[in-house]
Amino acid sequence: MAGHSKWANIKRQKARVDAKKGKTFTQLSRAIIVAARNGIPDPAGNFQLRTAIDKAKAAGIPNENIERAIAKGAGTYQEDGAILEEIRYEGYGVAGVAILIEALTDNRNRTAADIRSAFTKNGGNLGETGCVSWMFEQKGVVLLEGEIEEETLLEASMEGGADNYEMFEDNQGAEVYTEVSNLENLNQILQSQDLPVKEVELRWIPNNTIEVTDPEQARSLLKLIDTLESLDDVQNVTANFEMADELMRVSI
Repeated sequence: MAGHSKWANIKRQKARVDAKKGKTFTQLSRAIIVAARNGIPDPAGNFQLRTAIDKAKAAGIPNENIERAIAKGAGTYQEDGAILEEIRYEGYGVAGVAILIEALTDNRNRTAADIRSAFTKNGGNLGETGCVSWMFEQKGVVLLEGEIEEETLLEASMEGGADNYEMFEDNQGAEVYTEVSNLENLNQILQSQDLPVKEVELRWIPNNTIEVTDPEQARSLLKLIDTLESLDDVQNVTANFEMADELMRVSI
C-alpha cells in the first residue's frame, strides 16, 4: 500500500526553494463559491465547502469575505452578477509532459487567452479538451504533515477504505488516496486516530509519469507551472512528470 509521492515532493520542494505564496484570496474565494453552489450552503453538511472554508481561514481571509463567497454560491448575494464557470484545460509542456488545469472564471475568453499565453511562452502547447485527461484519474487525497507512525497510518488507512498511501521521503508526512465518494469518511477516521491531517482535497492523479533529467526542460516546466498557478482564474494544476530534487534546486 505504501510508496513515495513524487508530485507531492515536487510541490513541497518548490515551496521550500522559492517560498511560494499560497493561493490568492480570489482563488480561495472562488473555491468557496463553487462548493456552495454545488451543494448546500452550510459547511456542516457540505464537505467540499467545509474544506474550502478551512483553506481560506488558514490563508487569513476575513470571515466577512468568506460569508460573502458562500452567499454568492448560494445565489443570495445580489450585488455581483458575475457567473462563474468551472472549466478544465489540457495541454503539453516540454518533453511531452501532460498538464491538466482546473479553472474557475467569469470570462472564459480571458482565461483561455491567459492559459494559452503561459503555454506558448514556456515551450508548451494548449490542447483540445480530452487530449491528456485520459492519462489522469481523480482521487480524494488527505495530506498528513508531521511525525507519523507508519503502522498506525496503515491500520487507519485500511479501516478508512483508502486505496493506498505514500510517505514523504523525509518521513515527515504522507498522502492518503481514496475514491472521491469516500474522502470524508477517510478524513474522519484518520483524524480519529490522531494523525496530523493538514489538508483534504480532490486531485487528478497521473496514471504514469515522465522522468525529466534535462535542466533546461526542468526550468521550462517549473516556470510554466508557476505561471499557470499565478493566474487568479486557475484553481489547480497537475502534471505527470518526475525530477530529482537536485535538478529542481538548480532549475527553480
